[in-house]
Amino acid sequence: MKQAPAHFSPLPYNSSYEQPAPDEAETIRDIIATMADIQRKTYQSQGHAIRSVHAKGHAILTGELTVFDQLPPYLAQGLFAKPGTYPIVARISTQPGDVLPDSVSTPRGISFKVAGVEGEHLPDADESSTQDFILVNSPIFPQTLNDFLTGLKRFDALTNKAEGIKEGISKVLRTVGEVAETLGVSDTGVMPGMGGQLATHPMGDTYYSQVPYMYGDYMAKFSLTPVSPNLTALKDQPIDIDSDDDALRHLLQDFFAANGGEWELGVQLSTDIKKMPIEDASIEWPEDESPYLTVGKVTIAPQQAWSDQKVAVVEDKMYFSPWHGLAAHRPLGSIQRARNMAYKASAAFRRNMYGKSDNPADVQ
Repeated sequence: MKQAPAHFSPLPYNSSYEQPAPDEAETIRDIIATMADIQRKTYQSQGHAIRSVHAKGHAILTGELTVFDQLPPYLAQGLFAKPGTYPIVARISTQPGDVLPDSVSTPRGISFKVAGVEGEHLPDADESSTQDFILVNSPIFPQTLNDFLTGLKRFDALTNKAEGIKEGISKVLRTVGEVAETLGVSDTGVMPGMGGQLATHPMGDTYYSQVPYMYGDYMAKFSLTPVSPNLTALKDQPIDIDSDDDALRHLLQDFFAANGGEWELGVQLSTDIKKMPIEDASIEWPEDESPYLTVGKVTIAPQQAWSDQKVAVVEDKMYFSPWHGLAAHRPLGSIQRARNMAYKASAAFRRNMYGKSDNPADVQ
């Protein structure tokens, strides 16, 4: 568990730190339209409504979030203001909006929904007792909102097309990434997003919110770091993703059938708005000035990681959004503002067919 630096002083939130671009509303409308087009194409191809991003799930898990006691005042905020243990449901997925072979290797994500959360929720949240966390295995969101739209349109143009080309590009980028890592050069987002995610075990990774949230009086990003020895042993462990289209799902099924795990939930508070800005999520907040400080732990016991019942509830009826949660943890910045309506529209497409569930107790 990391300690705060001497004379640590988190920066209080000020509304002037949020500065929407003049064309932001139009860009968000284009993002929603493009995501809807991706969903229509995948539905026509597969006969099943799936998400427009992070469409392919690899594991669905139930567990607990424990909020630690005796946190310092700047950490005892919102959900973390008092100790407690909450049930969660988690989904592990990969980035694209169509269901591709795992040999097209893209960033991995973990989303988890905390149930039984009391307090003032966001006014436009369509869930009243949950707090969702959306995390990816990179500390930054490598694109501006306009760049994200451009990339999304490229995904749209290639949805349901050219799987062989995607696989070939992914293998080349993975090779480049392996060479770069050998030379001590790390890529925090762009190349993995294009298909160059290294073929390593997803349970050895640390996951990050990438983008900021209100944290009571302050501003923060979140991290989920593996701490149990069986997880830390998997860091950078190579895996085979080329001989099985669903390699990640089968890998995680085997892992969680025999293993559980424990992760630290960390909070990185902004201490300098220039070095740790709100609107530009491509800037990595320096951990030497503000490390991720542990506020709780996530515990997952051994279990069946994929089943028809879990798929029916979580894949079809449940959606995860940073806008499900407490007002004390309001999402901040352009990427977060875009997620609000975009995720609602994507969820509505599925819920019109399959209904809804926001209760982890429905997942067995």
